[in-house]
Amino acid sequence: MRYIINLCAELRARRVIDIGCGNGALCRELASRGYEVVGCEPSADGIRFAQNSAPELVFHQLGVDDEAGAVGSESFDVAIAAEVIEHLVRPRNLPHFAKQVLRPGGHLIISTPYHGYLKNLALAIGNKWDSHLTPLWDGGHIKLWSRKTLSQLLSETGFRVVRFIGAGRMPFFWKSMIMIAWKPEEPGQ
Repeated sequence: MRYIINLCAELRARRVIDIGCGNGALCRELASRGYEVVGCEPSADGIRFAQNSAPELVFHQLGVDDEAGAVGSESFDVAIAAEVIEHLVRPRNLPHFAKQVLRPGGHLIISTPYHGYLKNLALAIGNKWDSHLTPLWDGGHIKLWSRKTLSQLLSETGFRVVRFIGAGRMPFFWKSMIMIAWKPEEPGQ
């Protein structure tokens, strides 16, 4: 959360949308710092909890597979998807959704568990794959992302990757990675 809050300040965001906001914790923290925040969450329970804990904020029950028009077209400076993309069956829908709600020149911040060569090798050598990616976790992670695959997805969907941050633990064994991508102001830029 600390990284994302700092990035919003660095990007001089005013209006922020949290895609997959869950219980609204990040929305509440951003609002307390003066940002105009909207949260989107497909889970009815998540939205109910978010609305009860922050009734002054705007939350929409929708996900990246839904029509983005309900939250406003091209009206946000920053779209955040924190620990969301690894749960999606159709991950390309996330950047497509973000593109619809971001103003030209806006930024998308995605965080997801990091999976690079050294970390994956350490998991294999330590025989930790079963505990790390247990298939017994209902609603768990569907896809694993590396810097390369997430960059490719963002490029394919018309974003320009501008920054990568490894977060938590030591370099190349990061817990998560954060990718910042820019929506060009003109198509084809």
